[in-house]
Amino acid sequence: MQRKSALLLTGMLLGFCAIAQAQDASSQAAANSEVSETQRPEVDCSALHDARTQARQILERDRHALETPSEIGSSSQLQNRRPLRIDLLQDMKEVDRSELEFERCGVEHSKTEAPADSKCASEEILNFQMSHEGDQERTIPILRIPGGAAYFYEAGMTIDADGAPNAYHPDNTGLDDLENAGVPGRWEGLAKDESGEPYIQGPNDPFPGYYVSSTALTDRTKSPNDPARYVDATRIPYIVLPGMMARGIGMRPGDFAVVFNLKNGQSSYATFGDVGPIDRIGEGSIALARNLGIHSDARNGGARSGIVYLIFPGSGDGWPKTIDQINAEADKLLQAWGGINLLSSCMQPVSTPQMAGVKGAN
Repeated sequence: MQRKSALLLTGMLLGFCAIAQAQDASSQAAANSEVSETQRPEVDCSALHDARTQARQILERDRHALETPSEIGSSSQLQNRRPLRIDLLQDMKEVDRSELEFERCGVEHSKTEAPADSKCASEEILNFQMSHEGDQERTIPILRIPGGAAYFYEAGMTIDADGAPNAYHPDNTGLDDLENAGVPGRWEGLAKDESGEPYIQGPNDPFPGYYVSSTALTDRTKSPNDPARYVDATRIPYIVLPGMMARGIGMRPGDFAVVFNLKNGQSSYATFGDVGPIDRIGEGSIALARNLGIHSDARNGGARSGIVYLIFPGSGDGWPKTIDQINAEADKLLQAWGGINLLSSCMQPVSTPQMAGVKGAN
């Protein structure tokens, strides 16, 4: 009888131990579940962003080397073009690879919840009436965070070639249609002498026979007939703003911006490089369009909508900057303003696609 009681007691003790272990395991699983719900690991795409930026810069460097006429003069230089072309093809493959990895990271990041404090309470500062000939007539709200210094809006993108040494040619064979530079006596996209006659590049300039195309942002250490005085649209990502609006909100050439393509999640830092028509908003350089995955042909390219511009008045010093300088300064401004999550929250009523959360963008 005593033996049976001992066996029964032992069985009961083992049963209690098993139940206790099961409860502990269940409690631990619940605790882990709570941690995973409240503390989701943050997806960091910054390394992939940097790799993408570097791949693009290498591609642009090699592409510019191929396109610069001064580098295609002697027979020895012609012989060296074949290896460079092979390198260019490799550059393009590397850009495609880095773009794919970065976009995948952006998709993973977009699955995580935005921080609770990334909520937008934007206010409308003004309504810009788009009425330029050839553009869709509509009202563009210009917004900002109350008390903030930056402004943002959603529009399309017209492609600007101004500042590129091969932008305009007397025979209308340049990157852009000559009529976009103005008309005789009222040239707006060309550098002119004191009598109003446009400068034509000479034999020592990048594109002899082409006009010298001008931009509002200039390197004032160079002469007005020097193509290098102006911001090259094929190399520098810049935005174009109507002059009256720019002055009204305090934007000056050389200030910085961040631009996002809502349709594909691509983004780019930029500078305010040129002034456009008073009745058009939404314009950017060839290089900016290329960074955003937009058809960058100045004659036939562009986007009708879905481009978000975040601009920072008074952020520059009025001088042109290199791509690295633009990236560094605009990234600081973006992060200090509130980052990609805040802008995504602010633009949510405008467009359904969510911007890929990134540390910065080229």
